[in-house]
Amino acid sequence: MAGGWARDGAVQDQIDDTVKDAILNARARMPSGEGETHCEECGEEIPEARRRALPGARTCVPCQSERDGKTREAGINRRGSKDSQLR
Repeated sequence: MAGGWARDGAVQDQIDDTVKDAILNARARMPSGEGETHCEECGEEIPEARRRALPGARTCVPCQSERDGKTREAGINRRGSKDSQLR
């Protein structure tokens, strides 16, 4: 049940769009193409199991974990409230 001027199902549509955007963003960040045998960051050898599991891998697990920790996503604010638009 939607409230105000929103039609029924509008909230679920926003949730679905947010999830879809997150999936597309994650897929865009996945490595592709020819992978590396040694990490681009530290030079350590990338284990064979990682290269098989993630074709196109260019970093070792510790370096990729550090990169992932620094990644900050700026999502789309779909709430549309006046307060959120003033930020």
